[in-house]
Amino acid sequence: MIITSNRAPSDWCLLSPNPVVAESLLDRLINASHQVIMNGPSYRPNKRPKGPTDKPSAT
Repeated sequence: MIITSNRAPSDWCLLSPNPVVAESLLDRLINASHQVIMNGPSYRPNKRPKGPTDKPSAT
């Protein structure tokens, strides 16, 4: 199973209406998980199609 999020797992409980269920779910997901945390600038601007008003990149 692959789960992606733009929030830290510690923030997930705040989004749930039932914190007990959220904590239980997080314990089960995170206990045996491998976390890949990616920091830095997004790749999305480099991959989007250029529009007629976009300036060329300075690379």
